[in-house]
Amino acid sequence: MSSESEGYPLAQFRKTFFEECAELLDALQSNLELLSNGSGDGETMHAIFRSVHSIKGGAGAFSLGALVAFSHVFESLLDAMREHKISVAPEVMQLVLRASDALADIVAAARNEQPLAADFAADIVAAMEEVLLGAADAPAPVSQPGPVAPGVDLSGERRYRIAFTPHSEMLQKANEPLLLIRQLRKLGGLVARVDSSRVPPLDVIEPEAAYLSWVFELDTGVPQSAIHEVFEFVEDDCDLKIEDISIRAVVAPVADAANPVAAVAEKTPDAPVAALTPTQSIRVDVDKVDRLVNLVGELVITQAMLTEQGTLLPVDHYPALIQGIEALAQSARELQESVMAIRAQPVKSVFARMPRIVRDLAATLGKEVRIVTAGEMTEIDKTVIEQLSDPLTHMIRNALDHGIEGPDARIAAGKPRQGTIHLSAAQRSGRIVIEVSDDGRGLNREKVLAKAQDRGLVAAGAILSDEEIDNLIFLPAFSTADVVSNISGRGVGMDVVKRNVQSLGGRITVQSRFGAGSRFTLSLPLTLAVVDGMVVSIGKETFIIPLTAIIESLRPQAADIHPVVGRGEVLALRGEYLPLTHLHKCFAIEGAITDPCRGIVIIVESESAGRVGVIVDELLGQQQVVVKSLEANYDPVDGISGATILGNGRVALILDIARLREIDGRTDAEWRADRQPKIQHAAVNVREETPHAA
Repeated sequence: MSSESEGYPLAQFRKTFFEECAELLDALQSNLELLSNGSGDGETMHAIFRSVHSIKGGAGAFSLGALVAFSHVFESLLDAMREHKISVAPEVMQLVLRASDALADIVAAARNEQPLAADFAADIVAAMEEVLLGAADAPAPVSQPGPVAPGVDLSGERRYRIAFTPHSEMLQKANEPLLLIRQLRKLGGLVARVDSSRVPPLDVIEPEAAYLSWVFELDTGVPQSAIHEVFEFVEDDCDLKIEDISIRAVVAPVADAANPVAAVAEKTPDAPVAALTPTQSIRVDVDKVDRLVNLVGELVITQAMLTEQGTLLPVDHYPALIQGIEALAQSARELQESVMAIRAQPVKSVFARMPRIVRDLAATLGKEVRIVTAGEMTEIDKTVIEQLSDPLTHMIRNALDHGIEGPDARIAAGKPRQGTIHLSAAQRSGRIVIEVSDDGRGLNREKVLAKAQDRGLVAAGAILSDEEIDNLIFLPAFSTADVVSNISGRGVGMDVVKRNVQSLGGRITVQSRFGAGSRFTLSLPLTLAVVDGMVVSIGKETFIIPLTAIIESLRPQAADIHPVVGRGEVLALRGEYLPLTHLHKCFAIEGAITDPCRGIVIIVESESAGRVGVIVDELLGQQQVVVKSLEANYDPVDGISGATILGNGRVALILDIARLREIDGRTDAEWRADRQPKIQHAAVNVREETPHAA
């Protein structure tokens, strides 16, 4: 076997290890936040310890010395904390948080094979060792039962004999028998016997070899699977035998009784509690999932074409074929939903990075700030999650630098010394809404407007509404910082956020009250691959309106249409006046219905434009469509968020509802000359890039 083929499995194992490290670090961070906020419990402390212990065990297998050494000290500190030898005091908690940050940096360096400075995190290691030395080290004898872990039922105890013989190299992989023994003590009453017969003479002893072995007897109410979990990280590096000796333990005291059989029958415990079936999962490369998504997308397009052709067939002549096409449509939809669910991930992976950003930046700025998160388990498409990190980071930094005041300023304003940033996620109407809010100073609109005018971004003397002034912060090259620093002042923050969010098909809005804080709201699609839409026609063109944006559709009466000077037309609907948008004007489409009373008005809603009536010629039907990117196949087109292939093979463009009101009414020759060619070229390029549309 070649060296390349021999190295390939190791490379795969290494990749898997670092993927698991990322998950363990996320869990570590989440549990540390619970602990620091006072909402954690004993199990939280155990989970924190297990995360670090798991990283250390894997690092030992790959000979990552720096990672093993650091996590060993970190693990020892955590073990002392969960044994209540060290209290969870604020200064200790701060040290643990610093250690978790350093651990993440060491993992990242190992993953990228980047060298670390020889003294990296040396101050943190020294601080942890100092705390450990100062702790009273008086462990209970190993033969005494330790604190019982949550979930252990001692009322129905069984006795197990555990023979544990470490392999010689087990200690070299960062596994310590003492930690395993402490874990066993938490399961119940433990008696241990050590066998030192394998220890060689001192002159030939290997310092890193394991020579001792143990036989334990454990009285516990947990199932046998819980004992196996204690040894799960060392099962390949030891000889382990776990035996249920409950019956023998009961027989011995009654051996001389008059009726030993009856005594045994009376004392024999119930059948062992069946272990819960573990959740089964496999790791699949993201590229394979992406290819599966693309193939399912093509399948859906083919199914739509078959359905289109099936409508042309007489049902009485081809009943089985028509029925088969309908069954295919149902199966294709279920398959598509299942595949998209595979790509869905909780936003927790992004949210977990924010506390460290807050902690580090707050220390740099000399501010006291905490972050509170909610809705971390809200699921969203993986491609959206991957692009969320930068916008959220920018907004968190912006809230810390510009929003939250310093401790003295907050006290003077009658606020708590410590500022708070809230980060939340939730699903609403087929979209995910992420909010970042703070209780800081809010936007100073006078200063924002003055800065914009000084930079020439707004004409002098212009009168803007509060909302328009707030939105100035999203302009390129805009900043209210008085001094340029490595944190802010260069005007490359919030405009980047808006651009990134818009590239995801999302919108960002801001609400602020001076002196009370600000709230930024991101509205994003749950997935970038599929959309449920209404197919509409305008002239000879076909468009898709996302179904989640549609409120209702109607054909208005002439009395309901009112012209507004300089603002177009509005529709009177149940006591509310809604602006009307003519799509044929937006995209310079000829031959379209211009009279709203002869066409159809679709009431749509977006975060930035509110409710708007969109005028179309005809509703062609509802359809789930596969989204094709215009950026990848052509160029961005204002007012268009993507494209799709319909069942008849035609390309239909998907409307960007929030932009329609902004581009409506531009009817000059240059605008008309620019819109129509772009619409036509976009459709041609999407058609050429899609096999089914050829």
